[in-house]
Amino acid sequence: MQTQLLHKDMTIKELLEQHPETLEVLVANGFENLKDPKVLAGVGGFLKLERAALTKNYDLDNFLGLLQQKVDEKSNQVDVTMKQTQQEQSDITISGLLPCPVRLPLLEGFDRFIEQYTRDSGTTVSYKFEAASLGSAWMDEHIQTVTAPDQLPDIFVSAGFETFFDPATIGKFKDQGVFADLTGDAVNRSFEGLELKDPKGHYGLISVVPSAFMVNHDELGDLPVPRTWADILKPEFEQKVALPVGDFDLFNAILLTIHKMYGDEGVKKLGRCMLKSMHPAQMIKNAQRVAEEKPPVTIIPYFFSRMAGMVKSLEIVWPEDGAIISPIFMLAKAGKQDKLQPIADFLCSKEVGEILTNRGLFPALNPAVENQLPEQHPWQWVGWDYLYSHDIAAQIRYTVGLFEEAMNADE
Repeated sequence: MQTQLLHKDMTIKELLEQHPETLEVLVANGFENLKDPKVLAGVGGFLKLERAALTKNYDLDNFLGLLQQKVDEKSNQVDVTMKQTQQEQSDITISGLLPCPVRLPLLEGFDRFIEQYTRDSGTTVSYKFEAASLGSAWMDEHIQTVTAPDQLPDIFVSAGFETFFDPATIGKFKDQGVFADLTGDAVNRSFEGLELKDPKGHYGLISVVPSAFMVNHDELGDLPVPRTWADILKPEFEQKVALPVGDFDLFNAILLTIHKMYGDEGVKKLGRCMLKSMHPAQMIKNAQRVAEEKPPVTIIPYFFSRMAGMVKSLEIVWPEDGAIISPIFMLAKAGKQDKLQPIADFLCSKEVGEILTNRGLFPALNPAVENQLPEQHPWQWVGWDYLYSHDIAAQIRYTVGLFEEAMNADE
């Protein structure tokens, strides 16, 4: 469904009459008084979006983009979620966790593809893609309890090292030859020089979630802008950094990669630099609130750089020594490759890749996709040698322990 684009000359009143769902975005970004009908009736009729952005020192394009995203999201809820099938006797089962910014548009496209695939092949498919925000609770219920390969979905898509490599859960089926990488050999030039293809052919990757630094110049004071992970670990940034601890997939990727780069002491330094755990969206919303304790630096999934662009005091820094990445993996059962290959091809397609990078800033591996990245975008990837030479679940527990011990040392 095509939605009308918002524009700078639209008044707040016009916006909310046509798109009441955007009130949530306005309130979350400093316009709490618009919840009062009297205020809305008074200023809403003449306050234009351009002027509203100016009053908060927001970048106009990013402000309009954030509102437009909410409008598009609403228009796409036709309710595509209800189209996910739950057939008991399907030939193929698919499940996983999708990042929230791309879940609905991906589901729309996947629904159309599966309908055509079933008509052409006669193969029935049941699938369920939950929001990644459900995280570990969903994994605990649906994946961690699996004891045999036939209890697993035929295709499983998600970020997260622990889930895929834990030898007590999915990891043990890898050693039994249950999985095959069906993603093809070509990799997008954005990842040139980075070995993302599993040399043992078990795991496939369709995209990555990059990390970046969000610097609040109003809080930085005399500190230099950190340009590398080594800068973040310096003593001057102790208790001055917010970390995405609640985003388990990215946080675990950061811990493992810092450990690979700098060993135990690097993880301890990361723990000492933490001021608080804060969701990136929360950090951006509170960037100008005087009462909030605001860290000078926040580690964010690169997707949130779009929101950060609304606040002129915030600068997004792509680390010069590489953005740490959390891969979005695809596991597929080797024994069903003939039936699964067309589905895997779609999940790795240009169509899906463009949704991932355009809607979520999650760079895709498909070589035909133009990823939305800075001109210079080095990477930090923990790598297959590290993943295959460690018990990753145990390694995550170990690095979390080091991090928490250092974080709490002064309490």
